[in-house]
Amino acid sequence: MKRYELIAPCHFGLEAMLKREIIDLGYDVTEVCDGRVTFIGDAEAVCRANIFLRTAERVLIKIATFRAETFEELFQGTKAIGWDEFIPPNGRFFVTKAASIKSKLFSPSDIQSIVKKAMVERLKKSYNIEWFKEDGASFPLRVFILKDEVTIGLDTTGESLHKRGYRKLAAKAPIAENLAAALLMLTPWKKERILVDPFCGSGTFPIEAALIAAGIAPGVSRSFTAETWPNLIPPSEWRDIRDEALENENPDVQVDIQGYDLDEKIVAAARENARLAGVENLIHFQKRGIDELSHAKKYGFIITNPPYGERIEEKENLPYLYKTLGERFKALDDWSLYMITAYEQAEHDMKCKADKNRKIYNGMMKAYFYQFPGPKPPKRL
Repeated sequence: MKRYELIAPCHFGLEAMLKREIIDLGYDVTEVCDGRVTFIGDAEAVCRANIFLRTAERVLIKIATFRAETFEELFQGTKAIGWDEFIPPNGRFFVTKAASIKSKLFSPSDIQSIVKKAMVERLKKSYNIEWFKEDGASFPLRVFILKDEVTIGLDTTGESLHKRGYRKLAAKAPIAENLAAALLMLTPWKKERILVDPFCGSGTFPIEAALIAAGIAPGVSRSFTAETWPNLIPPSEWRDIRDEALENENPDVQVDIQGYDLDEKIVAAARENARLAGVENLIHFQKRGIDELSHAKKYGFIITNPPYGERIEEKENLPYLYKTLGERFKALDDWSLYMITAYEQAEHDMKCKADKNRKIYNGMMKAYFYQFPGPKPPKRL
């Protein structure tokens, strides 16, 4: 089976988590750079990566890399690619996104137009036709130019992998599902330990934790663009990998995962999202304020995404909110706290100094992942 270089973009700052996931799937990583990990795999790897990766944003087949400082060089470099190896005569092909950093070519719309034009010229010659119906499957492409080095990738995913399919109802400023999964994986939390999110919103942290605990693959219930490419990936590959994912699930796992929010409607939305994710029985959602945060047991985890104060009406409440979070955390017995926030005064208001903080980009917003690890529970004899 033909092997490809595959590119998996991710959130900046979380490349190491994605690299670990890819290696755990059994593939060789060839490059790690800002916001993406490159690895080697075949058609089965495309299916497996799309269905199993929790922290990636999408999976691209790397078509080519070449240098281009002018639009003519971009045109000729694109035209030199054997596009008929990937796109059938009736394929609908287009550049869905172009990005350029520190390069002489910087206009996304012009880059998209030139690449499309060059592809048409090459495919006209390959198929000996002058006009393309483009009434078949979609073949979206992404072009990235860094320091005049052009990389063209074929997008096998379609809608971003963070869209698992369960979050039909969203709260204000929800955290992306793949970002939540990556942050969970950055902590020492395991399914045997208590997990509480006191600002659960749409329920993303508790739901992603439950999916991890139950071994439910994040992409098992959604579709992907490459499923319409039998010329590249046999439908049997998708069926086999989905069957494998379903066999690995353990929906009856015993966990203690809780999510709180002050808004009853938001709590109801989180419950519905958990139901759609198939983990409603693994999470206890409750209307509860941060001042009511408590738990009788030891060695639990708070993993959360508190308000940042993006809205003017929220800002005046932030000092009290973070002060109360700090107080309630200190009152818990040997617990750990992990939170992502863009609020600069978080540690000051909590009167807690994080052991570590890690810069993370939540979308285009710079945030920090504050880590307050507690002691490990004693080993059972």
